[in-house]
Amino acid sequence: MIISKQICDGFSDLEIIQKSLEEIDFFSCLFERYEEKMLRYIKRVAIVTREEAEDILQESFIKIWKNLHAFDQSLKLSSWIYRIVHNQTISSLRKKKSYGKDQQVELNESLFAEMAEGKEGLSETDLAEREALTERILSQLPLPYKEVLVLKFLENMSYEEISDVLKIPEGTVATRINRAKKAFREISNRQFVSFEI
Repeated sequence: MIISKQICDGFSDLEIIQKSLEEIDFFSCLFERYEEKMLRYIKRVAIVTREEAEDILQESFIKIWKNLHAFDQSLKLSSWIYRIVHNQTISSLRKKKSYGKDQQVELNESLFAEMAEGKEGLSETDLAEREALTERILSQLPLPYKEVLVLKFLENMSYEEISDVLKIPEGTVATRINRAKKAFREISNRQFVSFEI
């Protein structure tokens, strides 16, 4: 049975979970609902091709399916999905790095310039230069700093949601964000450009 997007849109996340457990075809609704957002997140956390991101996403959704019956409905589904995708992405990066396929774990996110204030009024050329510089700065940050910056500023998550995804206390989230912003500024200043985040 093929489930149409219109049918999927009529259900909440929790209803889709319940229906998926009864009829596997409804799981496609969950995949459709989160596919693009999760692909974007994977590409924001690591430099991967679209194909690699799709592989990571496929592995993530296999884990989601296998654990769907154990999902705690008192939790927010999106945070649970982010956590699984996050863990699979980090696992994939570690494997890639351990096999020597990658010299450095980087954040590949041209949109990260949205964190910087004052981009209004910039020409496309200036904005592209700022985005390229931002990407270079981010490539120098440790992965834990990249993760919190992406989740906070690109995925627009609250401290509580970031805590759920990374499985760290909210206080640690706040500390890590502050340290990540400071490190970002320090690298930025060394490269003679100042960003406000």
